[in-house]
Amino acid sequence: MSNNKYLVEVENLQKWFPTRRTMGEVFKGQQRYVKAVDGVSFKIERGEIFGLVGESGCGKTTTGKLIMKLLDPTGGKLIFDADDVTHLDKVGLDTYRQNVQMVFQDPYASMNPRFRLRDVLEEPLIIHKKGGTKAERMEMVKKALNEVRLQPPEEFMVRFPHMLSGGQRQRGATARSLILNPKMIVADEPVSMIDLSTRAEILHMMKTVQRELNLTYLYITHDLSTARYFTDKIAVMYLGKIVEMGVPNDVIDNSFHPYTKALITAVCEPIAGKVNRIKEVPIKGEVPSAENIPQGCRFHPRCPYAIKECWEKEEPVLEEVEKGHFVACRRYKEI
Repeated sequence: MSNNKYLVEVENLQKWFPTRRTMGEVFKGQQRYVKAVDGVSFKIERGEIFGLVGESGCGKTTTGKLIMKLLDPTGGKLIFDADDVTHLDKVGLDTYRQNVQMVFQDPYASMNPRFRLRDVLEEPLIIHKKGGTKAERMEMVKKALNEVRLQPPEEFMVRFPHMLSGGQRQRGATARSLILNPKMIVADEPVSMIDLSTRAEILHMMKTVQRELNLTYLYITHDLSTARYFTDKIAVMYLGKIVEMGVPNDVIDNSFHPYTKALITAVCEPIAGKVNRIKEVPIKGEVPSAENIPQGCRFHPRCPYAIKECWEKEEPVLEEVEKGHFVACRRYKEI
């Protein structure tokens, strides 16, 4: 194992998807792109839970898929365990996939409905040639189910996905990601498909497993409340860029970027004896298209504090405004 304290280092990562061209663009040799991820940089320490938060379409899931190597980057660099894994051959990719696993948003959609849970968990063992015999693989399946608290494992192994509750399916999906003993798990909205009453239980289970196995998590969510409880550090994404990053309490209690402030304001405020009060969000309009990103600060069309230089000058970069707290905004001091 490397002595580098960072397990993952993302440097200016980009993913641009080409759009369908018009006849005129074909003749002119022009090509437009949807810039889903447009220059993202961050580092994740070993044993850390790093959260990516933001509204739908900001690029957080695409970032997770790039780190999982489900997509090839358009540009930038990805370092894993001190090795450059931006571009890998088949052998290198097989090894990488054993070390980095993913928990998808919808556990039911990510499981074969014709497989019993034991078959779902055995499949990655067969693909990666782990466990010499069927009996050895079944012991590994039981161990993984015990780790996610699906007990007794013999009772759950024979069930089909539709015979499990939402929480049990997510535990099964987590067990599948653990069965290859990975170093890191990419968790994409792992509790968004689960009842509110079960979310804390699932997150507590995931955190317990993370501590027991010294795992590193990339936790992708739009829910600031779970990010605050679950993560060690969070990065707020907007339109393919990180606009604020730091320790959860600092970012949520003392946010600098107007977009982060708007996300926090949008959270319902519980009031005793009354229906949750929804506060007015200080930003207006819709997120601009990732195909036509505004010049200058990409948030300026919706920002109530924007001034002329926000769209005339080049885009602001992440700047450390307090120890370990970074923000990309020219006007954070005046807000």
